[in-house]
Amino acid sequence: MPAQEDGKTKLLNPTKTKNKSMPRNSTLLLNSKQIQQRIDRLAFQVYEDNFNQPELLIAGIAKSGFLFAERLCEALKKICPIPVKLIKIEVDKENPIKIKMSPLQEKEVLKDQTVIVVDDVLNSGKTLMYSLRPFLEADMRKIRTVLLVDRDHKRYPVEADFVGITLSTTLQDHIRVDFSKGKEAVYLE
Repeated sequence: MPAQEDGKTKLLNPTKTKNKSMPRNSTLLLNSKQIQQRIDRLAFQVYEDNFNQPELLIAGIAKSGFLFAERLCEALKKICPIPVKLIKIEVDKENPIKIKMSPLQEKEVLKDQTVIVVDDVLNSGKTLMYSLRPFLEADMRKIRTVLLVDRDHKRYPVEADFVGITLSTTLQDHIRVDFSKGKEAVYLE
C-alpha cells in the first residue's frame, strides 16, 4: 500500500495480524516507535510555525484525538519555551452543532489566541469541520490543524496543516489508532 510522508510516496512494509481481540484482519501501519517519531516531528513543525506566539492552545478532539493532543503537548513542552494549554473538544455525533470544550473557553478568552486543533484520523472531514466552529466564532489570531493520519477521502473542504502520515485507502477501509499503553499502534482494517 503506498503512503505519502512529506509529499514523497513510499511503500509501507505492512504486517498482517490475526488476533482474537481484533474482529477483522488488521495491517499494522505504525508501531509505537514510529508514532512517537511522527509526534516529535509534528511538534517541531508546530513550534516552527508558532515560535513567535505568546501561548499555544492545543485542542484535542475526544477520544483518540485528545490522547494524541496530550502526547503532542508533552513533545512541545520538551522543545519550546512557549506556554502550552490543553483543552478537550467533544463533538456530539448525533448533533454535531453541539460542541463541548473542557475546560470551558469563552469567546473573550479565545480572542487573539493561537489554537492547534488535533485529531487522530481525518476520514470525511466532518468532525474536524464541526470542531473548528467555536474557534471561528471567536476572534482567533491563528488556527492550525494537526492529524496523525490523513486518509485523503474528504467530503468536507477541510485540510490539515500538519500530518504524520497520509494514506490512500478505499472507502471501505478503516483506520484504527490505539493509544493504549504498551499497545500503541495504527492499523488498517
